Amino acid sequence: MAGIVGIIGRGADQDTVNRMLETVRHRGPRRSEVFDLAGGVVGIAEMAAAVPGGHRDSEAASPTTVLLDGVVYNKTQPGMSDAAFVRELYRRRGVECFGEIDGSFSCAIIDGERTIIARDAIGARPMVYGVAAGGTLYFASEAKALREDLDTVEELPPGSYFCSRSGLQQFTPYTPPVPDFDSPEEAVRVLRELVVRAVEKTMADGTVEGVSLSGGLDSSIVLAAARELNPGLRAFSATIKDSPGEDLEYAQLMARAAGVPLEVYAMTAEDIAAVIPKAVWHLESFDEDCVSGFIANYYTSRLASQWGERVLVGEGADELFGGYFRELTSINDAAERERVARKLLAVAYNTALRRLDRAWTANGVDYRAPFLDTAVVAFADKIPLELKVYVSEQAPEAPVEKWILREAFREMLPREIAERPKLRFARGVGVDALMDRAVAGAASEEELASTPASALGLTFGSAKELHFYRLLREFFPAGYERLTARWDPFK
Repeated sequence: MAGIVGIIGRGADQDTVNRMLETVRHRGPRRSEVFDLAGGVVGIAEMAAAVPGGHRDSEAASPTTVLLDGVVYNKTQPGMSDAAFVRELYRRRGVECFGEIDGSFSCAIIDGERTIIARDAIGARPMVYGVAAGGTLYFASEAKALREDLDTVEELPPGSYFCSRSGLQQFTPYTPPVPDFDSPEEAVRVLRELVVRAVEKTMADGTVEGVSLSGGLDSSIVLAAARELNPGLRAFSATIKDSPGEDLEYAQLMARAAGVPLEVYAMTAEDIAAVIPKAVWHLESFDEDCVSGFIANYYTSRLASQWGERVLVGEGADELFGGYFRELTSINDAAERERVARKLLAVAYNTALRRLDRAWTANGVDYRAPFLDTAVVAFADKIPLELKVYVSEQAPEAPVEKWILREAFREMLPREIAERPKLRFARGVGVDALMDRAVAGAASEEELASTPASALGLTFGSAKELHFYRLLREFFPAGYERLTARWDPFK
């Protein structure tokens, strides 16, 4: 995990880059480096991995420097750092290298002739950039690093790179070969094998200390598979102190079944009120669902940081396997159902992955998401929608979301969890009601009626969201509100 910043062009100096780096230091709390390059200055705050020989997310060598946030799984030489692998791949393949990286990453490559920033196809690791008058390129892991230098910035889209010479370009993402299947039973078996293998990949370096456990299906699957590899893991969860949400009951059940200790952060009303400005600051968004989902993730990560630096999370399964697809059963046109289903994954970085990334890195904790493994994503693309959302003849009014995932891991989970319906994360934990109470009166319905939209025309869904927008404007210039993206695959 790392925080990346840089200035290439006029105005680049170490003092400015150090100031930018300070704003993203939470992403890599262990150490930082600043490099003077021909025509610019770049910096990285990185987390040192507990592996033999250490680990570096930066590789500086004339004329090519690489800064990397993320993890690479298909390195060709044992002991090679992830950044060194990317540098060697770039030297051989140029910008085609991005489509040959198996991993979750954002990166910057400065080779003396051009500067390139890139982001993998899923987009869990962020990257923002802007070009100032005169052509100076600024980039950073988070927009807060650029707010004193640029009035507006762009978010680098997943599966793309920006080159100082050729501009914004898309690349063909890395897609490993995965098996076909002839029956639902075979699809279930292959899926189980691929998910277990993905958990093994994310734990192979021996640095994962725990699992974020909400008590839902996805995080329970990750814990069940991870526990087989490391019985010494811990599980981490959050709840409301005075009125625990139902997630806690299921998390306790799964932890007992897995035989691992469960550490729980009990949030108070004061915790919720205190974290809301931090949520807007870290998210760089005023989206209500994003802020709500951030809160429990933030306190879970704060708890986990007391025990270790790396955790596994269950994010990604909903988008891949039908967690949000109940609404699709009302769409009669098969092609339209598939279009909406595919868009769910394409827009995931706007909400679920953004709140995941910003909440966990806010406390200096690195996260790994086995469900976002390239092989799992590729196989999910082959699974027909009817195996993801199963509609039985006996109960057509009650479609079963994530049916194939439930069947793949039914034998590894308590029955209550294998059959548990999906809840919104904030609802299952119990955050929503306390958040409403914490911001009551901060913005009224009358104010919402007189200010229905932001300066750039984004409409507010509630008076609460208007309050979040005002907080955003306290932190960032008006142009930064374009970083707020809506999760709506039906458009």
